[in-house]
Order: sequence, then C-alpha cells, then structure tokens
Amino acid sequence: MSFFSKKSGGIFLVLSIGMVTSQSIYASIVMDGTRVIYQGDKKEVTISLTNKNQRPVLIQSWIDTGNENTTPEKISVPFVLTPPINRVDPNQGQTIRISYTGTPALPADKESVYWLNVLEVPAKDKSSADAQQKLNVVFRTRIKLFYRPEGLPGNSNDAPDELHWRLNGQNVSVQNSSKYNVTIFDVKYKFNGVSSESKGSMIAPGGSKQFTLKNSGNIDGLSFNTINDYGALISHKAKN
Repeated sequence: MSFFSKKSGGIFLVLSIGMVTSQSIYASIVMDGTRVIYQGDKKEVTISLTNKNQRPVLIQSWIDTGNENTTPEKISVPFVLTPPINRVDPNQGQTIRISYTGTPALPADKESVYWLNVLEVPAKDKSSADAQQKLNVVFRTRIKLFYRPEGLPGNSNDAPDELHWRLNGQNVSVQNSSKYNVTIFDVKYKFNGVSSESKGSMIAPGGSKQFTLKNSGNIDGLSFNTINDYGALISHKAKN
C-alpha cells in the first residue's frame, strides 16, 4: 500500500508501509537552480543534476502546465525534454535538455510559465539484511520553468517596479503591468501601529491578485519581497 503526502519546497514523498527502522530521509538529487529561465533566442536550455547518494538513483523528468496531479502521459506542452528517464550513479551528474518546439506557439509578447518535475527513485540495497524493513522513499522536485520570448520590453529585474498596489482597509490588490511573471514571496504592512503580513503569490503578466491584509490606507507602510531569476529574495516598497 502507498500514499502521497505533500512536503514544503516542492518535494513529494511516496512511502511504502511496513516494518520501519529509523533512518534519515532526504533527496539524493540536487539541482543547480530553483527555477529555469528559457530565453527565446536559445535553441535549448540545460539543467544539471547531481546524485549525492551513495547508491544509484533512477530519475524521471517531465514538464507540466501547472496541475501537479496530472500524469506525464496526459500532458501536452510545447517542449521536448531529454532524457525523460535515466539512471544517475553515485556522486555523478546528469544534464537535462529542454527544447522549445513552437507547437503550440507560445505568446511572443509576454512571458509564459510551466513546471519542471524531477522524480527520483533510489535503488534498494539488496545486500542489506533489513532491506525489507526500511522505507522506500520516492522524491519529486517541482520548479518553475519560465519561457521568455526574445525582444520583450524591460527586464525581469525591473518587473516588480511595474506592480501597482491599491489599499482598501482589509484587502490589498496588485496589478502587474509588466510582460514578466513576478513571484511575490510575501507582503507586509506596518504603519502607525498597524501591522499585518500575508503569504505571496505569482502574478502573471497583465494579471492581478488580492491579499487579505489589514492596513490604514497609507501606501508608505506597504512592502513586499520577490524572488528573482537566481532564487534570491529582493525587498521592495510598494507604489500606486
């Protein structure tokens, strides 16, 4: 019997139930980034994976459109990923290549977002006497894949400056007027004794979001953190 349970950081676990001995549970595969940026003028983009385990790992990789529960065989995306399945030996690396096919064509006037999935299945140590008593753990790592068409105006670093905020007492709304997806980590308000905080969200180009956030209506008290192309947190002051 098996079941799925979610864990923060985009990692999923599948646990085989049985007699369990105490052991450490951790992902073996380490990726070289927290997001993938596909520049539209490039033929392909590569992602490096490294197996930090002392045993080989089988990995399956695929791209989805945003629904994390859809199985790979039911997904249609304008990308080809190679290799989709591969074995990575201990302390060795693997390069995944992603190519944009153009079918269907993605918008040329704004950034698009997909998700890269890497599922790892560690090999069992059959020589171990208690191999059948240990957890069989499958890790799934899922990160964003941004397709950035050539010739977009501005740049992703300046996109948070094109967020326009409105305050109305109990809620805060934001409009993204840039051509880039902006990933907001959190939103904070602190002014004249009023303090509140809300978890962030990704704002699509031309899109908008609303956050439940107590405020006194003064934009000077509103700030937010975004995640840039390198996975770093960047602080900003909100503006109308």
